Amino acid sequence: MAHFATKDGGRVYYEHHAASGPTVVLIHGWGMSGDYWAPTVATLVANGYGTITIDHRGCGRSDRDFADLSIEAVARDVFDIVEHVGVTRVVLNGWSLGAAVAVFAAHALGSKVAGLVSTCGATPRYTQADGFPHGGTAEDVLGIGAAVRADRAEFFRALGKGAVGEGASEALSDWLERGFLDSGARATETLNGLATLDQRDILASFDFPFLSIGGAKDTVADPAIAGFAAQCAKHGTLVTMPTGHSPHLEDPAGYHEALLGFLRRAA
Repeated sequence: MAHFATKDGGRVYYEHHAASGPTVVLIHGWGMSGDYWAPTVATLVANGYGTITIDHRGCGRSDRDFADLSIEAVARDVFDIVEHVGVTRVVLNGWSLGAAVAVFAAHALGSKVAGLVSTCGATPRYTQADGFPHGGTAEDVLGIGAAVRADRAEFFRALGKGAVGEGASEALSDWLERGFLDSGARATETLNGLATLDQRDILASFDFPFLSIGGAKDTVADPAIAGFAAQCAKHGTLVTMPTGHSPHLEDPAGYHEALLGFLRRAA
């Protein structure tokens, strides 16, 4: 466990479980923390893989008062921490907004990347645009900040329930709710980047394997986005799970089977 001192004067929390095998960088979704990867970290370490988890600036145990809370800034932190710990071969796995972070970080890391995973990812877009009829609108995304300010507790209670599919346990939705509530006061500044994000060209440029995992019951990220992402990538594969927006928590056994299979091929 450590804090990384960023170039713009803040501290970002990360955990590095070193191993002789390839390292998987696990990038959490908006408002969460690296703790929500705990079952995946335990599974990967047990199978000989190293892991790095990072709390986004503005979330978890990282500083909250950064001037820049953009998706690109979070991706720079991922790049800098990978460089700092000295690993030479990584697979990046981003959940939700974390997938957009992972795409930017993979682009920066270049030849160090052995593969990329999008878990119910908000990439290559999250909102509708020419040639991309999926997702919601930019106005929907930009309106979330006002909704959070108006009734933070109620908004995050609803989001915690919405982040899992029908049939998920109340304990899981409560855990997610607590994560959202613990995010910084300005965390929606990171989320705002999804209003105009467009990573189609970047994703299409990657030569390494790409796994897009979608949830058939996902009401946070349109399940069609996962399929579009897999088709956009040169070497994309789609896996659709019978879950909501959090397949690694709702169905960890099925999720880890898919992830480990991809790692054996990619890394």
